Amino acid sequence: MANQKRAVTAAAVSPSTGWIVTLAGTGVNLALGILYTWSVISAAIPKEWGWSEADKSWPYSIALLVFAFTTIPAGRMQDRIGPRWVATIGGLLVGIGFILASLTTTPLGFVIGFGILAGAGIGFGYASATPPAVKWFSAAKTGLIAGIVVSGFGLASVYAAPTAQFLASTYGLPQALVIFGIAFFVVVVGLAQLMRVPPAGYVPPDDKAKPGTQPKPKPATVDVSPSEMLRKWQFYVLWFIYAVGAGAGLMIISKMSKITTDQAGLSLGFVLVAVLAIGNGGGRILAGMLSDKIGRLRTLLICLVVQAVLMLLLSQTVAGSLLATPVVLGIMAAIIGGNYGSNLAVFPAITKDWFGLRNFGANYGFVFTAWGVGGFVLSLIMGSLYDATHSFTYAYFLAAALLLIGAGLTFVVRAPVVAGAEAGRRAAGQPVEAGSSR
Repeated sequence: MANQKRAVTAAAVSPSTGWIVTLAGTGVNLALGILYTWSVISAAIPKEWGWSEADKSWPYSIALLVFAFTTIPAGRMQDRIGPRWVATIGGLLVGIGFILASLTTTPLGFVIGFGILAGAGIGFGYASATPPAVKWFSAAKTGLIAGIVVSGFGLASVYAAPTAQFLASTYGLPQALVIFGIAFFVVVVGLAQLMRVPPAGYVPPDDKAKPGTQPKPKPATVDVSPSEMLRKWQFYVLWFIYAVGAGAGLMIISKMSKITTDQAGLSLGFVLVAVLAIGNGGGRILAGMLSDKIGRLRTLLICLVVQAVLMLLLSQTVAGSLLATPVVLGIMAAIIGGNYGSNLAVFPAITKDWFGLRNFGANYGFVFTAWGVGGFVLSLIMGSLYDATHSFTYAYFLAAALLLIGAGLTFVVRAPVVAGAEAGRRAAGQPVEAGSSR
C-alpha cells in the first residue's frame, strides 16, 4: 500500500486542509475519551452481577495499559501507511469491544471487551490523531495544534458521562454499551477518512517567505529512529516526568467523587468530574500555546510545581474547612485537570521538537507509555494506601514529592545532540540547552 504522503501534490493542497485534519483528529479524540467515563459505567453495573469493587477496577486499569502500549505499534503503522487506515482500525476495535462487553456479565468479559479490545482501539485512534495534524503547521504552532487535538480526549467526559448515565438508567447497561459501540464505530471511522499527512515537498504557510523578505532559517532535519531515541538518556528522563505528571492527575480523576464525599462531606462528584474535564481539555490548549511562547520545559516546570501544591492542599481538605467548599473545590478540580492535561499537549510537542517528524508516531508511542504506566501504578498505590489507612493523605504526599522531583529534572534534561541538527535548531530559534528551552 502506497504511503499517503504521495497521495496529493504540494500544489494541490488547500490552505484549509490542515485545519480539516486537525478538527477530524479532535473529533476522533472526543469519541475515544469514553475511557474517562468508566466511573459512570462501573456504577451502573447491576448488583445482581456480584462484582466486587476490585472487579470493577480491572477493566479500566487494563484499558489504560493496553491503550498506552498499543500506541507503539499503532504509531509505527501511522508513520508507514498513514493515519486514515490506523484510525479506521481504532474505530472498528472500539465498536467491537463495546458490543462484546454488552454480551457478558462477567469481569473477564469486560476486561476483554472494554479493557483489551476497546483499549487497543483507543490506542490506534489516539496514535493517529495528533501526528498528521502537527505536520500541516509550522514548528511555531506545534504546541497549539497538539493541544487542540488532544483537548478532545480531555473534554469527552463532559458529554459522555451524562450520556452514559442517561442511557444506562433508561435502557440498561448492556443496551447502552451497544449504542456507544455503534456510535463510536460510525464517528471514528467516518472522521478517519478526513485524516491525511502533507504531500512530499509541502511547506507550511507560516514557513514561506513573504515577498521582499529573506526565507526563514530552516533547521537541519532531525529524524531520530525509535531505536536511536531509546539510546538517549533524555528519553528516560522525559518518560519519568511524563509518568509522574500524568499519573498524579489520573489518580485524582479516578477518585474525585470519593474524595469529595469522604473528605469534604459533599455530594459534588459528578459536577467536579465535569469541571475537571473542562480544565483537562482547556489546559491542553493553553499549555500548548504557552509552550510555544516560553518553551516546553518552562511550561512543564510551572504545571508540575502548581500540581504539587494542589496535592498538598487536597491533604488539608476536610469537612468544615475553607478548602472543602463547592467553589474552592471546583477551582482546585479545574486547575488539577488543566495541569494534568498540559502533559498531553507538551510531550507530543517535545517529541516532535527533539526527535523529528519522520518517526513521530512511533517515537511518541514509546513516550506515551509513561502515561499508562504512571496512571496504572499511582492509581493502584492510591487505592492500596486508602485500604491500609482509610485516608488519601499519604497518596497526596507521595504524588507531591514525585511531582517536585519531576520539576527538578526539567533543569537537567536538554534536547539530545543529533548529528547535523544542533546548528539548524539554533538557526531556527529552537532550544538545545535546558536553560534556553525553558
